[in-house]
Amino acid sequence: MYDDLIYQIALNEVPHIGDVVAKSLVKIYGTAEAIFKAPLAQLEKIEGIGTIRARSIKAFKGFDACEEEIEFIEKNKIQPLFVGSQNYPRRLLHCADSPTLLYYKGTADLNAQKIISIVGTRDHSDYGKHEAEKLLKGLAATGALIVSGLAYGIDTIAHRSALKNHLPTLAIVAHGLDRIYPPQNTALAKEIIKDGGILTEFRKGVEPDRQNFPLRNRIVAGICDALVVIESGIKGGSLITAMLANGYNKDVFALPGKTTDTKSEGCNHFIKTNKALLYTDAADIIQTMGWEEKPVTRKQAQRQLFVELSIAEQKIVDALNQKENIHVDELCAFTQLTTGAVAAALLNLEMQNILASMPGKMYKLI
Repeated sequence: MYDDLIYQIALNEVPHIGDVVAKSLVKIYGTAEAIFKAPLAQLEKIEGIGTIRARSIKAFKGFDACEEEIEFIEKNKIQPLFVGSQNYPRRLLHCADSPTLLYYKGTADLNAQKIISIVGTRDHSDYGKHEAEKLLKGLAATGALIVSGLAYGIDTIAHRSALKNHLPTLAIVAHGLDRIYPPQNTALAKEIIKDGGILTEFRKGVEPDRQNFPLRNRIVAGICDALVVIESGIKGGSLITAMLANGYNKDVFALPGKTTDTKSEGCNHFIKTNKALLYTDAADIIQTMGWEEKPVTRKQAQRQLFVELSIAEQKIVDALNQKENIHVDELCAFTQLTTGAVAAALLNLEMQNILASMPGKMYKLI
């Protein structure tokens, strides 16, 4: 099962080899082991690799530490998820800087049909707490996977409220799985693992250092269909996560607040500058994402029998029934859905083998 794992871990540890370069090498060689066993001269000739990176790969001596990591993984029933593997979060494949290797402990489906990330200030107000709890209660019927960062404040409220409303919840952390940060959330983390999971790109022993949190945030932004900001200052870390989500073509929602409230200053600014959609309750998000509970049984062809579709998915299928091949931009125009809603629906339809993607962002029914 773990034949290639030692090399996958090693690839993550080689100096000068980031996620973008690592993934390009995986595309060329197929496995991490093949990368390490490739001749130096061959590696040096690959565009974007060069002498320094090639020699860094060939000189890597940290395999003993990689073996220790495998022992830790096996002992603690952690799932290593290498890019391209079956359970790797598919939404992250559309993010150029997504992690090459992830470590996961839990039971939640990382490729769930609906995924929402919730971020916000650590120093929330009573208004922020109330609105976060109200949002999760309103989302209960969707069955969505709720993602957050296990931090103090809104993150903690999002996880607790998800559990309370019987929604699976996923915590993305900025450290190895041999610890929990903040330690006050250790009990919460244990609950999350039972009804969701904890995900990280960091091996054991990695501390929650300052530089790790922006890396954590790109996973929070990339793994979801939509990201919700609940209270943020004008320079809050939550806004950085929201900017990343915008860059990944995710739908971003922000909770408005008083113009005099510094805790709402970031959200109000994002709404004002059209970087986020204003929402006041879960219904706004559900409608925008096309997640209304109105399943439709398709009747037009054999492939459509007994398949229940969301409103957004049905709109896309209707468009493809009228035209054999359609570009993603044309689908957005035809369905009047946001880019993020179309992307989420396309992913679900692909997972159900209803449609197929083609070169040039074109799609067709199977």
